[in-house]
Amino acid sequence: MEIFLVCLKLAGALAVFLFAMKLMSEGLQKYAGSKLRHILTKITGKPLSGILAGTGVTAIIQSSTATTVMTVGFAGAGLLTLSGAIAVVMGANIGTTVTAWIITLFGLGGGETADKVPLMPMIIAAISLFFIFSKKNKMQYLGQTIVGLALLILGLGLMGDSVPPLDEDVAQSISTLGGYGYWSVLLFVVIGAILCIILQTSSAMTAVILLMASQGWITFPVAMALVIGQNLGTTLTAQVVAMTTGTTGKRTARAHLVFNVVGAVLFILPFYPICNAVMFLAEALDPMLPHIPLIPLAITIFHTLFNVVTTIILAFFIPQIVKIVTWMVPDKKEEGEEEFRLTYLTPNLLSTAELNIQSAKSEIEEFSKRVLRMYTFLPGLRTAKKDEEFDAIMSRIAKYEGITDRMEMEISKFLTKVGSGDISEHGSERISTMLRIIDNLESIGDTIYQIAMTRQSKREDAVHFDAGLNANLEEMRSLVQKALDVMDSNLHDYDHVDLDAAYAAEHAINHRRFKKTQRGLK
Repeated sequence: MEIFLVCLKLAGALAVFLFAMKLMSEGLQKYAGSKLRHILTKITGKPLSGILAGTGVTAIIQSSTATTVMTVGFAGAGLLTLSGAIAVVMGANIGTTVTAWIITLFGLGGGETADKVPLMPMIIAAISLFFIFSKKNKMQYLGQTIVGLALLILGLGLMGDSVPPLDEDVAQSISTLGGYGYWSVLLFVVIGAILCIILQTSSAMTAVILLMASQGWITFPVAMALVIGQNLGTTLTAQVVAMTTGTTGKRTARAHLVFNVVGAVLFILPFYPICNAVMFLAEALDPMLPHIPLIPLAITIFHTLFNVVTTIILAFFIPQIVKIVTWMVPDKKEEGEEEFRLTYLTPNLLSTAELNIQSAKSEIEEFSKRVLRMYTFLPGLRTAKKDEEFDAIMSRIAKYEGITDRMEMEISKFLTKVGSGDISEHGSERISTMLRIIDNLESIGDTIYQIAMTRQSKREDAVHFDAGLNANLEEMRSLVQKALDVMDSNLHDYDHVDLDAAYAAEHAINHRRFKKTQRGLK
């Protein structure tokens, strides 16, 4: 019964911690708003810009997996090359170290006496009062972030209080497992990976490792091995998400795996010398941070070094990583554009609304490409000589019309689900805009199909147009094609829409139609 109560307390404390992480992450994300996607769209071809962007975005949303998924969307939309996406993934690993530092600096230092445990979170929560009741949405989001930080520290304190004193038999067992040299290191690496997979969050795993070390449950070398394992375990989520994406998504996920595997090898081989060097550095910094326990400080330093050093080394080998992941995920033969599939929308919503919206935006861009492709089939109906050729084109148009209907339905369902959650005002406006866009895209697809049906009816009735009328139709088709191209271009960046080009395309179509109508009346 006592063991059950201990487990129940730990589970409850972990639930508070995870909820706090979610609250803080969503508050920061809503406060940052659309700036998140702009950070990635400004990436240049240099690895440094991608690494810095990945670090910054992950530090804000506290999820390297979410950053990876968003990166996949940009790469698939052509806004990022594979090498740029790999650089962002590298930076995302560095961004995960922010959580460890928050826990070490704010969550572990106040646990020396029982009365100090709630003091820090209460002070932080009190600060949020200056923002929560503000009339400005951004200030409210900032207040939510501060409350999340307070709850995170409180949850960490509850977790620490829930850990019972180390039993002598348990201590002996852990000591025995750690006494087999490099075999012990490999064993705890595997244990760390499994635990991270079970918890489904590296942030919670980091908290567990730091708490176990601060309570004396594990030694520093064991904690280091668990950290390495945690970095391997966190790659599984990205692999699962990538199963629903295309080739670029799978390659980006494989790059995440390659990065962490290579990092693990680099740090396991000289494990004990690194262990001694990190502890020496922690002891040197300890006098400057007297309120932080030595072992958790050393673990946090190691966690940071692991990701930073691995990134610095592998940043010089990004072209080679591109070749490796291209070999791991080869180009498939064209699956056929006339098959229905969603490329960017994952079955489950991500924890961050902005990333869900970005995934929907990438899918809408794919939707637009399908509609443009569908429009290019129309001239073939006019020039087809044989019935077999005409029927084949009609069949393709009909198939595309069915695809546009299903894409509109699936994207609409996804956006409605995102909009029903906790989302910022700006995000809500974007969702409304996207719903109107997909409705219009589906209407364009219907119109193209109706034009094709009209053409089929004329062919069956043996109605043929003369050369002059065909020339007029081709001229109008060309003008509409230009308008659709402008529409497709504007879908890539809603904040920088070229309205002049859109108005010009519409004016050209209206002018040509009015001109022909006037001639017809005469």
